[in-house]
This record gives sequence, structure tokens and C-alpha cells, in this order.
Amino acid sequence: MIWQRILFLAATVALGAGAWRAGGWMGLAFLGSGLVLWVLLYYTRLVTIMHRAAERPLGYVDSAVMLNAKLRPRLSLMHVIALTRSIGERLSEVGAEPEIYRWSDAGESHVTVEFENGRVARWNMVRPPTEPETTASAETAAASPHGA
Repeated sequence: MIWQRILFLAATVALGAGAWRAGGWMGLAFLGSGLVLWVLLYYTRLVTIMHRAAERPLGYVDSAVMLNAKLRPRLSLMHVIALTRSIGERLSEVGAEPEIYRWSDAGESHVTVEFENGRVARWNMVRPPTEPETTASAETAAASPHGA
């Protein structure tokens, strides 16, 4: 993570130097307006994601199976919230590492995701066990003309 910050800082200084060399104060103003536009677009995206998540129940996802399929290592928490359109149910203590969140669907399947430094580290999907014997006996009783 340190090298990314250093690279970002170096790129910003290089852009600033290039803008100064190309247009002086006008070049720096143009660069500044571009950076402000980028920040506003990023802020708008965050607000939109959180607004959508606020309209849904805590820790609910339409399909835990689809969430499990879309998850991959190093996704940010904000990206996962955008995928689920819901804020996860927090299972870990506030401020603890790793952060653990759970999303469940209507079929009682759930995905538990561990975040380290705000990024997906591990996840686990749990599906409820199916009971074929109970289902088979209910179908037999329903098919019987005399009710068993």
C-alpha cells in the first residue's frame, strides 16, 4: 500500500510539472479543475451507492449464490456494498481486524466475508441443508387419493 501512495504522489507531481510547463498558471488551473471533477464524480458514486444501500434491509442480498460467484480477493468494501446494494450485517467488533460482514438471502443461504484493510480477504458461503425425505413423504401424501 505504501508504494501505491508514493506512486500516486509522484504521478500528481509529474502532472503538476507538466501542466505548469505546458501552460503556466492556466495549465495548473486546468489540472485543478480536472482533479475537482474527478473528486466530484467519485463522491457522487459513493453517495449513490450508500443511498441504494440505505433503502434495503441490513445484510440482505437477492441471491447469496450470485454474490459468492461475483466475489474475488481484494475487492473493496464499497464495491461489495455496490454489488449487494445492501450494507452487510456486522459480525465483528467495531474497529477489530479483520472486519466480518454477512449477507443473507430469502432462502436462508448466507455469505460471510472477511475484510482486511478494507479489502476482501476470505469469504464463505453456507446453504441450508435440504431434506429430501420430508419433501418426498409430503409429495407421496399429497398424491394419495385417501390422504395416506
